Amino acid sequence: MKNENFVITINRELGSGGRTVGRKLAEKLGVPYYDKALIQALQQEYDLTVEKIEKLKGDKHIWWDDVVRFLGVGSGMGSNYYLPQKGSREDTLTTDEIFQTETLILQNLANEKSCVVAGRSGFFIFRDHPNHVSIFIQASMAHRIQRLMHKQNMTEEEARKTIEKVDKMRENYVKRCTGTSRYDTRNYDLVISADGKTEDEIVEIIMKFIG
Repeated sequence: MKNENFVITINRELGSGGRTVGRKLAEKLGVPYYDKALIQALQQEYDLTVEKIEKLKGDKHIWWDDVVRFLGVGSGMGSNYYLPQKGSREDTLTTDEIFQTETLILQNLANEKSCVVAGRSGFFIFRDHPNHVSIFIQASMAHRIQRLMHKQNMTEEEARKTIEKVDKMRENYVKRCTGTSRYDTRNYDLVISADGKTEDEIVEIIMKFIG
């Protein structure tokens, strides 16, 4: 990777182990790892909107440093840093507004420091980033079912139905927000099948690819 800030985005199929791979990769690279849980926690804690992010960014307020720390420690609720009180906005954000907010949050975080981003349509959000590597981790249905049965204590039928439901939800979300399919391999620099590989082996494949 180049010396300037880099972003590695990992999109994955449920049951492929992609989220764990992302965490392990970030740890190996010594950079922050951002996923849905952290970004949503940040949005909820600070009642973030596109307008609020732009204002805070424009003011160069110390508040943004607290945001970076919030995500950097992995759990803002339990951090020792000062957390500003969240706003009082009560209306519900639309899907498009949520996507726009997540996009700004992630882009600003990536400007601060190199990072690994799991999901959140990262391949699209960072498509114009000069030092971005986009990865898609997939697996056979049998592999995915077995993983969910083991990790989530599901029956085979429960695992299959969960996978089918999540696949549909994720595809619909990505298509609505980006206009493209998450399964279009042209969106990725590297596509990896998790079948027959451990999470650590997949991390090593990525490390070799990014050099």
